[in-house]
Amino acid sequence: MSSTTTAGLPFSKASGSDFARLSRKIADAGLLGRRPGYYALRIAAVAGLYVSGWAAVALVGDSWWTLAVAAFLAVVFGQVALLAHDAAHRQVFRLRRASEVSGRIAGTGIGMGYGWWQDKHTRHHANPNHDELDPDLDPDLLVWSQEQARAAKGLPRLIGRWQAFLFFPLLTLEGFNLHVSSVKALANRSLKHRTLDGALLFAHFAVYLTVLLWLLPPTMAIAFIAVHQGLFGLYLGSLFAPNHKGMPILTGKDRPDFLRRQVLTSRNVRGGLFTDIALGGLNHQIEHHLFPSMPSPNLRRARAIVRRHCQELDVDYAETGLLTSYRLALASLHQAGAPLRHARVPA
Repeated sequence: MSSTTTAGLPFSKASGSDFARLSRKIADAGLLGRRPGYYALRIAAVAGLYVSGWAAVALVGDSWWTLAVAAFLAVVFGQVALLAHDAAHRQVFRLRRASEVSGRIAGTGIGMGYGWWQDKHTRHHANPNHDELDPDLDPDLLVWSQEQARAAKGLPRLIGRWQAFLFFPLLTLEGFNLHVSSVKALANRSLKHRTLDGALLFAHFAVYLTVLLWLLPPTMAIAFIAVHQGLFGLYLGSLFAPNHKGMPILTGKDRPDFLRRQVLTSRNVRGGLFTDIALGGLNHQIEHHLFPSMPSPNLRRARAIVRRHCQELDVDYAETGLLTSYRLALASLHQAGAPLRHARVPA
């Protein structure tokens, strides 16, 4: 089978049927069907933890032990975000209406604009790790390639020099960034349901702040927000960092076929049940990108089929441990910032 290369990513001239054959294997294994029992249990568990967390804030009250509850709620907010993600991909419900309603409810629970996030995430899935088309590679604070580093100005130029060392500390701001980006997106007139999203977003902020200021002294409330939002951001960022960072970046007209575009720009993370729960199935990133509507509990079973199919096609299938995935992501960030470290500093 003859082949060529796009941005260092191999693809075959007959590759148009490669994904179709894989899809048939996945469908024959029954892995695309809904999992209502699983999601009913998961939603009930997360909802119970969410309510219990806020009840604990009320019970602990005016005590610095409430910061431990803030840390607990940071993890719960991360789990709610993962449910919103699954709902947006129609993993929970097949119908769009039910998916949007459930996703919007989950998004409201953590202060996320559902319409903004869904649009952004859809564009990411269509063109993962493409420096012009993937919104996750926008150099708004960090630079993801040496080309972006050479063109960087302002904060990305300042931070980019040592961004690998600053990456995890900066993730503590990701929760706040989620809220700010959601609010800023409301100015976009093309955003669907932006009035509804805005109303739900500000309702969340109002209830969140009112509850904290009612139950806690102002200083303690501020400390609670810092711990809760900081750890929520750290958890959220740590969920997504292993998936694509350090994998090949596409540029310009680079566009391998669908299967290779998804597989070669994604990385899986090895682990067991705890990893599946903590990362919400996103540790099976390759399978998720190939079949985004597949319920997350089915991704582990799909892994063996996808990996074998990639081996037959001689397509690289990247899989590492969690710590190694972070090391590769940080190494990629450090390499991307190299032009800024070597640039002359103005007198």
